[in-house]
Amino acid sequence: MERIFERSFAKVPGGKEQGPFVYGFSVTIGPDGKPVVREFGNVRPTPRGPIIQEETEPLVDVMDEGDYIKVYAELPGVNKEDIKLNASEDELIISVDTEQRKYYKEVKLPARVKPDTAKATYRNGVLEVKLEKEEKGKERGTRIVVE
Repeated sequence: MERIFERSFAKVPGGKEQGPFVYGFSVTIGPDGKPVVREFGNVRPTPRGPIIQEETEPLVDVMDEGDYIKVYAELPGVNKEDIKLNASEDELIISVDTEQRKYYKEVKLPARVKPDTAKATYRNGVLEVKLEKEEKGKERGTRIVVE
């Protein structure tokens, strides 16, 4: 089995060495009672065979905690200064681009949030981002009176 594996990855397109190759998935039960499968890693299975990406997609968990949305991402082997976060009302983008590690993930948030209230901490390879939800019932945009 090892010899088959070594031969399969001996010649990587472009002639340069790549790795590590990471693929995994997480299965949880969603709020509707149905299973939710989330993939992570830098290998994407396709009908034509696996595609190896330069960036690794980290394992991410999103928790709805009442007035807040919390996002947890596993980013081992990086310094907190290398983590770049960008938030909008409905999405969080996590990226790291160093010589040793490259991570990238676009996280769709389950509720609208106030991006300017975001607080992030990084400990033991785990990033935690806490985002305050927008108030329910609050009108979006500017009210227009019909004449």
